[in-house]
Amino acid sequence: MHIGDRVFSEMTARGWSEGELARQAGLKQPTVHRIISGESKSPRRENIEKIAKVLRVPSKWLWDGGPRPDLIDQFDANVEMTLQPTRSFLYPEISWVQAGSAKEAVEMSNVALCPQHSSDVWAGENAFWLRVVGSSMTSSSGSSFPEGFLILVAPDIEPRPGQYVVARMTDTNEATFKQLVRDAGDLYLKPLNSSYPTKLVDDTWEIVGTVVDGKMPKSVFMM
Repeated sequence: MHIGDRVFSEMTARGWSEGELARQAGLKQPTVHRIISGESKSPRRENIEKIAKVLRVPSKWLWDGGPRPDLIDQFDANVEMTLQPTRSFLYPEISWVQAGSAKEAVEMSNVALCPQHSSDVWAGENAFWLRVVGSSMTSSSGSSFPEGFLILVAPDIEPRPGQYVVARMTDTNEATFKQLVRDAGDLYLKPLNSSYPTKLVDDTWEIVGTVVDGKMPKSVFMM
């Protein structure tokens, strides 16, 4: 894991986009992107200091890595650390038909009557849960998302190759859940089940949002 990965993990944990991190740190968005993507092999120390300050983590950790530290304001050795309350956020579970609509159509006012599920991840005000349908993301090894699994989708978080996303076909509004991968400079939507095809992300596709959390519904354990 390089410095960009650590910046990205802290940024997304707060539900920030690259643009929001840049705004908070007083930097230009392309500068933040080059740091996160690894394009900038030797980022300026003053830029990392600014990023560390707004992310509230020690800059040394961003540079060197190691175990993830607690928030920087808990590092005073003269103050006894106290247990921090666990935050929880409620998001609506919507249908795949709604997910296939344009991002602007997924508003809280339209989904007020939908089931609500909690997460300790802040995914933004427009985030929503989807229930996995089918077996394209079910795998016999590694990560697997069986049918019925709940995934939390954050429309405001820009995905990176390797992450899981929900995408839609712009001409049909058909939505799908896949892993975003890069190969030879092109992006693809890859299923975890090899029985299903991998699809090129071309002009007919739009990324709806990045998957930032997931869980089995409680009903599975109450049968």
